This record gives sequence, structure tokens and C-alpha cells, in this order.
Amino acid sequence: MTPSNDTHAPAARIRHRRHATGVALVLIAGVVLSVAGITLRHMETASGGQILFYRSLAFSIVLALYVAFRYRARTVRAFVAVGRPGLVVALSLGLGSACYVFALLLTTVANALFLISSAPFMAAVLGWIVLRERVGAATWITMTIALAGISIMIFNGIQSGRLLGNIVALGTPVGFAIMLVTLRRAGDRDMIPSICLAGLIGAGLGLAMSDSLVLSRHDLALCLFLGVFQYAGGFVLITLGARYLPAAEVALLSLTEIVLAPIWVWVGVGEVPALLTLAGGGIVLSAVIAQAVMGLRSLADGSDRRGSRR
Repeated sequence: MTPSNDTHAPAARIRHRRHATGVALVLIAGVVLSVAGITLRHMETASGGQILFYRSLAFSIVLALYVAFRYRARTVRAFVAVGRPGLVVALSLGLGSACYVFALLLTTVANALFLISSAPFMAAVLGWIVLRERVGAATWITMTIALAGISIMIFNGIQSGRLLGNIVALGTPVGFAIMLVTLRRAGDRDMIPSICLAGLIGAGLGLAMSDSLVLSRHDLALCLFLGVFQYAGGFVLITLGARYLPAAEVALLSLTEIVLAPIWVWVGVGEVPALLTLAGGGIVLSAVIAQAVMGLRSLADGSDRRGSRR
């Protein structure tokens, strides 16, 4: 019995270390991503297309430098190695990022982020369709509850004249769900190069939407901050953390963005969420947390059963 425990102890320590690393990476990612709303509220004259172009371009440059530093002579091979899954990640994140920027401009930060928090449920449905992952009755129930919360916020958007912003915001969780499922399917394959390509897609969309790329120094600095710190930093951390954690845990820990972003704009620029937004958002967040906790319990029960069979 003792030799067996000694044999498994190093493996257990490695698993715990990897798990702790993943938790730290995703928690920090949520904090970094949460500053987008308050930064956009301080723009002076930049349009959505201009913001998207410079944010995405800065993001791609930073990641291209990272990939080049890491792989050096094998840089081109690293981009080729992402294969078809990498292209899916690039397209889903690029389009989802465009929706993210315009959602924050077209509706309140709280509304946009609460709607975006529905990503775990979209990931669950997509995993069921693509990966044949079983979706239990409890998951369907929580998804139905979340849909009720989303409906409340969309109704609030109709009343406040921000329906378009709410609809655009839903494009982000769709893209994020596709990205998450693809990353999980890719396993240990390095997908950072594909994240870099996503920035080029976003920059292309921003360029197509802009009549001019001339910005004030103030707005350009904020766009570069969003690209280098908020976008690149946040999604590199998410991408790395997703290699060590189950999707349910990534979804739960990344809720730091959803919780913090409305607080920053509330305190910083006095953007107070409407009561219907808080009600609907609270329903969605509660459903997301319940789903993530159930996913973690299921994972723990599975680990316990595997351990008992040893």
C-alpha cells in the first residue's frame, strides 16, 4: 500500500501544480479583461471600426513577437502546426472580438458582459454537438434559467433603445464557445499562433468599417493599451490556463471579468446598471456558477472513482 502511495505522490503533486497554475492564469486573465469597458468609456472621438483596427493590430503584433521569440527559426512552422483547428480558433475569436468591442459601445457594460457570460452554456451545447459530450438534465435546466435571464436583458434593451447592442453582444459568447471547445479538442497543441491570427481578422474587419484611421494621441494610446494589455494579455492567459483546467472551471474563474467590469464603469464614470439588467444578469450569473460548480463536482467524483479503482 505504501509503495503504491509513494508511486502516485509525484504524479499527484504535478497535477496539483498544473491545476494551481491554471487557476492563477485564468483569475488574472479575468482581471485583465475586465478593464475594456472603462477604457472604451474614456475614448474621445474614435469610432468602433478604428478601435477594433488598432486594438486588434496591436494584439497581433505582440503575439507575433512572442511566437517569434519562442520558436525563432521554427516560427513559420509554429503557425502551420495549428492546422484547421487553429483557423477555427482564429475566426471565432476574431469575429467574437469584433462583437465584443461594438457591444460595449452600443449598450451598457453590465448588459454586454452579463450576456457574454452565457458562453459556458453555448460551449456545453457545442461540445454536445461537436465532441459528443453528454449534457445532463441539470445542465439543460441551468441553460433554460440562463435563457430566461438573457430574455429579461433583451427586453430591457428593447425598452432602453439598446436592442442592437444586446444582439451584437450575443456574438461574443458564440465565438468564445467555439474557441473554448476547439482549444479543448486541440489538447496540448500550442494555439497561441492561431490567437495571433485572430487579431489580423479583427484588424481587417476594423479597416473595412473605417473611413479613416487618423486618431488623436489620446485615443490611439487607449487603443494600443487595449490591444497589448487587455486583449493580448487576457487571451494569452486564458489560452494557457485552458490547457490545465476543465472548461467548467475556466468558465467559473473567468467570471471575475463579468463581476469587475461593471464595477469599474460604475465607480469610474457613473454608469449605473438598470434594475432589469441587474435582475437578468443575476439570473445568468447564478446559472453559470451553478453549472460550473456541478461540472467541478462531476470531475471530482470521476477522479475519486478512478482513484478508488487503483
